[in-house]
Amino acid sequence: MRKQYDFKESVRNPYAKSLKKQVTLRLGTDVIAYFKQLAKETGISYQNLINLYLSDCTHSGKRPAMKWG
Repeated sequence: MRKQYDFKESVRNPYAKSLKKQVTLRLGTDVIAYFKQLAKETGISYQNLINLYLSDCTHSGKRPAMKWG
């Protein structure tokens, strides 16, 4: 590796802002606990794990199994 790099000619990623968007979600404490435990096991933050799971659902077309009383 070099001791110093020259970034004068570098350009910001024009797509970086569209990659992720901050939102507020109300999640059950059991859901948060599950993903936090999974985070400890995998070394990946629980927020990233939730994003990965939702992304997987998006790409596979998985839908939640809903049963009403």
